[in-house]
Amino acid sequence: MKIIDTSVYTFDKANAPVCTADVGEILLFKPMDCFSNKLVSADMQIADVLATGFDVANPAAGPVYINGAEPGDVLVVDILDIKVADEGTVGTMEGCGPLADTADLRVKKVPVKDGFAEFNGIKFPIDPMIGVIGTAPAGEGIMCGSPGLHGGNMDSKIIKKGAKVYFPVHVPGALLQMGDLHATMGDAELCGTGIEIPGEIIVKTSLIKNFKLNMPVTETATHWWVNACAMEYEETLKLASEELCRLLMDVTGWDKTDTYMYMSIQSDVQINQACKPCSLYMDLRFGTPKVPGLKPLIG
Repeated sequence: MKIIDTSVYTFDKANAPVCTADVGEILLFKPMDCFSNKLVSADMQIADVLATGFDVANPAAGPVYINGAEPGDVLVVDILDIKVADEGTVGTMEGCGPLADTADLRVKKVPVKDGFAEFNGIKFPIDPMIGVIGTAPAGEGIMCGSPGLHGGNMDSKIIKKGAKVYFPVHVPGALLQMGDLHATMGDAELCGTGIEIPGEIIVKTSLIKNFKLNMPVTETATHWWVNACAMEYEETLKLASEELCRLLMDVTGWDKTDTYMYMSIQSDVQINQACKPCSLYMDLRFGTPKVPGLKPLIG
């Protein structure tokens, strides 16, 4: 098993791969937390370690060059397992989230033990997920703190053990990287942080050759979820709707109007990250249930 424990702060075709891997090979990624493991005390503030902004946030372990991946392909990442450390961090940031104007700036350390986190005496089960995962974009590099058509900081809490994530390949080798683990996180990530935590991710990759995919898609046991991002909700929803509609039309043979109506009665919109007002993109996922007898949405 190859171990990937070197991190970068951008998704960029110029990033040198830390290793190469064949499809089907088991890979172990060991990312730091989103603060590069530097927020060591509750006496600190997030601004102490993100002094220049989100360009130094969310380091991702990698990248890994996937042999055989070419532009026009789809890289499939099967998340086999996620393990997290025994302590995470949650905190508020200036100007981040709907209550930022009235809440204090504060950092808390959150212990994690035997599958449970404890916050102010309340224990609840953890549900580890990957906040940052993706491939290199074709154009300019994108900081790991931002999402995009390549993936990146999607902050989707369904990207966890048992899920498969499908990425359009934009550059030879795809250049897969991931990080920003959360022991748990609520949809919207309201104050800008979940339980930020280092850990380990075990994945396996495969390829779908010559398949048109415009943005990442997550497959769960029951649904297909298109992930989209933009600065505001309306644009984000439009992007996700167009892509989900296109994919559904391909597998059903329906026209756009019938597909649009079907999405209205069977598909759900869920918010990944919406810690507005802030400079970050809004992220959402638009999902449709799997239908027995209907061919897979991707493949």
